[in-house]
Amino acid sequence: MTDLESRPASRRREQTRARLLDAAHEVFGEVGMDAASVEAICERAGFTRGAFYSNFESKDELFLALIRQLAEAKLEEVALRVRELDPTELRDPGTVVRKVVGASLGERMEPQLVSEIRTQALRDPRLAGAYLAWRDALRSRVEDIIGHVVDSFGLRLRLPLEETAQLLVDVSDDTCARATLEGRSQAEVNEVLNQRLERLVGALVEPPAS
Repeated sequence: MTDLESRPASRRREQTRARLLDAAHEVFGEVGMDAASVEAICERAGFTRGAFYSNFESKDELFLALIRQLAEAKLEEVALRVRELDPTELRDPGTVVRKVVGASLGERMEPQLVSEIRTQALRDPRLAGAYLAWRDALRSRVEDIIGHVVDSFGLRLRLPLEETAQLLVDVSDDTCARATLEGRSQAEVNEVLNQRLERLVGALVEPPAS
C-alpha cells in the first residue's frame, strides 16, 4: 500500500476512533462505566463490535483514552492562556488563576468520569498501572506549564516544581469532586475551583519584586 492509499484509511480510523470516544462519553455520562456496554457504545456511534475492537482492546482502554483526551484538551487550553499572559498580570495571583484556569473546567471534563476510572483502577491492577501512568503524565504537563510561567516571568516557587504541580492537580481533583457531591452546578464548581486555586497560588508563588 502506498502512502497516498494509506492516508484515507488512517483518516477513517481516526474518525472511527473519535466517534467511539464521543459515544462513550455520552453513554458513560448517562449510565456510568459498569452499566455501559460495548454494544451500547457501538450502537450510539453507529459501528459494529468489530470496529470497536479494531481500535480498543477493552472498555477499560476506551474509558482511559477518553479521560486522557479530555484532560489533554483542557491542558492545551490552559497552555494557550499561559502563552497569552502579560507580565504585569503576574503580580496578582488571583488574576493569574482567573486568566489561566478560566471560567470553565472544560464542558466535557466531568469529575464523575475521573472518579469512575479511579474506582475501576482500584479494583484492577492492570488498569491501575495505566491510570497511574496517565496521572504522572498529567502532572508532568502541569509542571511544564508552571515551569514556563516561572521561567518567563522570573517567579519563585515556595515548593519544588514537581511538588507544586502535584499539589495543584490533587487540589483541583478533590475540589471538583467535593463540589459535585454537594450538588453544585457546573458554573458553581468552576467558581469554587477558581477561588481555591487563587488562594493556593498565592501561597505557593512569590510574586516579582516591585
